Amino acid sequence: MTEYLTKETFLEKVFNYEKNKTWKFEGEIPCVIDFYADWCGPCKMVAPVLEELSNEYDGKLNIYKVDTEAQQELAGAFGIRSIPSMLFCPKEGEPQMAQGALPKHQLEQIFKDVLKVS
Repeated sequence: MTEYLTKETFLEKVFNYEKNKTWKFEGEIPCVIDFYADWCGPCKMVAPVLEELSNEYDGKLNIYKVDTEAQQELAGAFGIRSIPSMLFCPKEGEPQMAQGALPKHQLEQIFKDVLKVS
């Protein structure tokens, strides 16, 4: 089940950018953050794929969604200029950003390569 994040829950579950200047992942397991908007066609295409993946990878990674319209400060903090944009946050190491509606097989490859989850 994908979970919707506000700035407050993002600071607690992913990265507290107000407290830390350098990246420090706050989560227990790797995560993917989907920056989207309700009016975005490609975002609507990728939503069911992310929902399916969140069930398949349950307990291995978390999939979060951030509404860029409602959470403009959060989108701005990550320099989101086009949507969908996805932030892949491994347990260790730096996060990586990808843009566009990625197909399922490509997302699974990123899960394996970046998040070390299979």
